[in-house]
Amino acid sequence: MASTVRVPQEERTRAMRARLLEATVELLIERGYAGTTTTLVSERAGVSRGAQLHHFPTKAALVVAAVEHLTQVRGDELARAAADVPRGVRRTRAVLEMLADHFTSPVFTAALELWVAARTDPELLAAVAPLEQRVGREVHRLTVELLGVDESQPGRRELIQATLDLARGLGLANTISDDRRRRSRILDQWAITLADALAEPTPGASA
Repeated sequence: MASTVRVPQEERTRAMRARLLEATVELLIERGYAGTTTTLVSERAGVSRGAQLHHFPTKAALVVAAVEHLTQVRGDELARAAADVPRGVRRTRAVLEMLADHFTSPVFTAALELWVAARTDPELLAAVAPLEQRVGREVHRLTVELLGVDESQPGRRELIQATLDLARGLGLANTISDDRRRRSRILDQWAITLADALAEPTPGASA
């Protein structure tokens, strides 16, 4: 008779939490925040309501944990994508494409649902705001590093912030309809504008 292999409790708990988080993200993308209920999450994850409530006592705790989980996964993917960004004349355009991919990903759609809901939900806002600040700082840091920008020079930080705001705006537009063709034209032009602006000498610098 084959022996039964017992899965350690810690491993079972980790797997159950992962199913809950993945189910939550799927529902946020499919149904939005209002349509994502703890009952639907437990059903999709195949987890009992009691077990779900033990780990995530409120809907806010569950959805924030889910987006944080996916943000970490996406952050790892972003870091890997950054390592593959080519050098040379096409580097600026490649960095913009990487950012556009990030802001049109499922994690952005899920996060957007939380931003809208958090506007009128103090508990959710208290949890979401620090997460978004952390993510924003990391994406900003990575962009500066990839483009080799010296933010101590006047106007450079604002150029990076404008670039990230542009990428977020394009991501928002993409939630309404497939915006790839228009987005590509905009990124082509912004790559030229940004590269030229970053190449300009700092005012007052010696020639």
